[in-house]
Amino acid sequence: MEKYDLGIIGAGPAGYTAALHAANLGQKVILFEKDNIGGVCLNKGCIPTKSILHASELYYKLLNCQDCGICTENVTLDYSKVIERKNSTIEKLRKGIELALKNSKVTIVKSEAQILDKNNIKTESITYNCEKIICATGSSPREIKGLEFDHKFILSSDDILNLTTLPKSILIIGSGAIGIEWARIFSNFGIETTIVELAPHLTPLADIEVSKRIERIFKTRKIKFYTQTSVEKIEGVNVTLSNGEVLNPEIILSAVGRKINITDKIEGIEYIGDAAAEIQLAHFGIKQAIESIKNIPFKKDLTPSVIYGTPEIAWVGKREQDLEGQNYKKSLTLISSLGKAHCDNETEGFIKLLVQNDQIVGAHIVSAEASSLIQQIVIAMQNNISVEKLKEICFAHPTYSEGIFDGLFKIN
Repeated sequence: MEKYDLGIIGAGPAGYTAALHAANLGQKVILFEKDNIGGVCLNKGCIPTKSILHASELYYKLLNCQDCGICTENVTLDYSKVIERKNSTIEKLRKGIELALKNSKVTIVKSEAQILDKNNIKTESITYNCEKIICATGSSPREIKGLEFDHKFILSSDDILNLTTLPKSILIIGSGAIGIEWARIFSNFGIETTIVELAPHLTPLADIEVSKRIERIFKTRKIKFYTQTSVEKIEGVNVTLSNGEVLNPEIILSAVGRKINITDKIEGIEYIGDAAAEIQLAHFGIKQAIESIKNIPFKKDLTPSVIYGTPEIAWVGKREQDLEGQNYKKSLTLISSLGKAHCDNETEGFIKLLVQNDQIVGAHIVSAEASSLIQQIVIAMQNNISVEKLKEICFAHPTYSEGIFDGLFKIN
């Protein structure tokens, strides 16, 4: 029986991060993956979606850049090339991870693996003994009754990545990160796009002001949406909603969350990433892996969330609806007040700060570069830097970061 210090099932961000850090400490590591290295994030999630989103943003901007003095004629779209680039990006990044694992002398077994107990993993013909086992088996698209995937008309977030041609219209069920980003992609490409959301507002996990701003942006972009609404029935291509509306989309994307790929947890096994059934974000899984291997802690409640597209949406910490009935202060800085935003023609959005006892307890951003801006605030929150101390920092001009600085002086 082969023996290892660490056995890991699942080579997504959580799994391969744990493998690399453990190997760096001199541990003998074996990594099991039945599919492609990189997991959901690289192969079916974050990376391919952002690649397609980037192409859609470029296309939209080329069609709408006249006010910047740029005149374009006969702008055409070859969606097959968009998919080719997406695939090549995935392959390039996958090879990079595979090389890093190889150079770190991590043993990779490309096979389905079964955990026998807290120290043994079995493939078809071999059992491996491991002093410690980590399960990082990720997640898969969740189905709901009446919207079971047929992979032709009703698609999952996996299926949508494999389209080689664009539909004329699409109905998206759910307005989390996946639903919002794909709505932006299809809208940018000029596709008739409709969202159905069961909650009272789009992006129900976000601060209420963020949700309302997204709705306003979507209205200006002519993205239709129905809130507090569900799909009542589907007959052929006729989709009847709970509000009585009947839609005839060419395809449906069901984006109502993800389910973990394990049923029963085994005592003595460590579960990280989506398999931990906590926060289903790649960076959360990466931090869990580092905490597990190198004992570097992190504050889970300060895990930032980001939704990509124009403008980006990001938040961390408490929402204003979470603070109802409590004493708190807030500031809201409009992105349209920033010089850099006008230079970039990206004036939509705001930076909202929530403060208690001179500490930022929540931040909510709708802006270009929101994914980077939120990280500045996370660092301040993580290290308990007071608002008064943050006012001493010199922020560069012209930048979007100035919106954070300005907001510090507006708190009341």
